[in-house]
Amino acid sequence: MGFAKGAISFTRYGVEGTLPDNASGFIDEGLKKYAFRDVRPGGEKSMGWTALENALDTDFSYASYTFGSFVVFSFRMDRKVIAPALLKIRALTEEKRIALEKGTPKLREDEKKNIRERVRLELAKLLPPVPAVYEICWCPEEQWLLFGNLSQGPREAFEECFKNSFNLKLTPYLPWDPRHLPSALAEKVSAAAASPGSTGTTGREFLTWLWFKSEERNGSIRLPGTGDIELVFLTRLVLESGKGEYSESVVCRGLHADLREGKAALLKEKKITEARLRMQAGSDLLECTLKADEFLFQSLRTTAAIKEESHEEDREGRLLERIHFAKTAIHTMDRLVELYLEKRLSPRWEKEELPRFKAWLLK
Repeated sequence: MGFAKGAISFTRYGVEGTLPDNASGFIDEGLKKYAFRDVRPGGEKSMGWTALENALDTDFSYASYTFGSFVVFSFRMDRKVIAPALLKIRALTEEKRIALEKGTPKLREDEKKNIRERVRLELAKLLPPVPAVYEICWCPEEQWLLFGNLSQGPREAFEECFKNSFNLKLTPYLPWDPRHLPSALAEKVSAAAASPGSTGTTGREFLTWLWFKSEERNGSIRLPGTGDIELVFLTRLVLESGKGEYSESVVCRGLHADLREGKAALLKEKKITEARLRMQAGSDLLECTLKADEFLFQSLRTTAAIKEESHEEDREGRLLERIHFAKTAIHTMDRLVELYLEKRLSPRWEKEELPRFKAWLLK
């Protein structure tokens, strides 16, 4: 489920590099040259591009991937997945058989390793590949791209395939990166990042501050130059302190007042790493889960009914509307990040914002 239908989850990238003058022809060539091909006999993995709505369409006839100024297609990756428990049992069985043949109670480690690899290859020959398809929305003009998955493995495979296809580099898009900020604010952020007190947890601090701002005016936040937007934290918060094996997490579920446990966790110096939000910007009412560390959008959907027309002539309009919802959510959150950074790096933070935050926290 994604840009074509259903809730949208995506990783956001900036696209580094320059397309040639004939950008449309270059993209068409890259898609067709690296289109998906079935896993070769004896192989274990294959990946490449397919059409958005048909994982078997690798011809891209009539530039079927072009929708307005967007290039929308899919990344398909087929892998032969061997269950670890199956591999372990088969390898142990083979080790026992060979040990009996040799008349030895124990095999050497290198022998066990070779047996395990041989068993893995034999099992791979018997198994069908498991397909996975991920949707992509790329805006070449504005140099950004949305990849319809949040997991590291598929993302790394996609990044590799994209670089091979188009000789362009993908970089995760973090809205607090100075490269994406207005110049005056970018200078302040760069200076703050170079200071000894920098913690590298900007996303968590932003999301924690955003919860406070959403409750300060009963779900209304004023964005300079835009006016008021509505933003409410919904039924799930994840708070965490530390990282890796030293991390401690608290998951809070419930509506509004039932999230008091979240405030208790904030008092213990935990910060929000994930939250379900509802926002209204203009006429668009959206819900999504925001993951703070990498600024990932999960299960983005609109609460307004969208007519799922079946006629082919409505296909492009429906898709562009769904891309519009994603762009609205992204733009709104980017503006909120800028607002947070402006306040955080202002002298008014210690004098005005921080005292209000502490008073809210103790309510």
